[in-house]
Amino acid sequence: MGEEDGLLAVGGDLSEERLLLAYSYGIFPWFSFRDWPYPAWYCPMQRFVIFPDEIHVSHSMRTLMNKHEYRVTFNRDFDGVIEGCSQVDNRYNQKGAWLGEEMMKAYRYLNRRGYAVSVETWNSAGELAGGLYGVVVGDCFIGESMFSREPNASKLALIDLAKLMQRIGGKMIDCQLETAHLKSMGGRFIPYAEYLEILHPGALKALDGDGLDD
Repeated sequence: MGEEDGLLAVGGDLSEERLLLAYSYGIFPWFSFRDWPYPAWYCPMQRFVIFPDEIHVSHSMRTLMNKHEYRVTFNRDFDGVIEGCSQVDNRYNQKGAWLGEEMMKAYRYLNRRGYAVSVETWNSAGELAGGLYGVVVGDCFIGESMFSREPNASKLALIDLAKLMQRIGGKMIDCQLETAHLKSMGGRFIPYAEYLEILHPGALKALDGDGLDD
């Protein structure tokens, strides 16, 4: 299915209908908005995920959490989070930047419709220190981007997201891309067939299995 790097297709738009259909199959848009006239769609056959029960909280993070210098909220400032993800560390102006105005507009709309959710980390002065956002598919959270203006702020958001999912029966956090800090927090690869089964239990029974390579 698609290219080795996960590239599946190019074209279409970022409409609500197309995005929700894509995410329901583990497909997501990712493209340099300055270099590509149309969205590029990816569906890696090995998926980097964190299972909420497997979230790893390091000793240093536990120490930080016990100081109660930060608080975490859900869906209080989606606009602030997506702007932070786009702009922090001069991301917007870097070569290959993907979170442009068109993409942000699409996810803001999904948020208003209840399909995209943000997690915010606030410092003791009430300022947005970091956070993350993603798309909800069933009992799963498909992470799109995260940012920190202060050390470990995005990690705090991810830990609280995992704890919330533990409480409400959430099954999986899709990280999309492997990073060293996500791996240190419990991220690991699973094959696409397993990923699809978690997204839609029983889905594989409705397919003949062709193309679902481990």
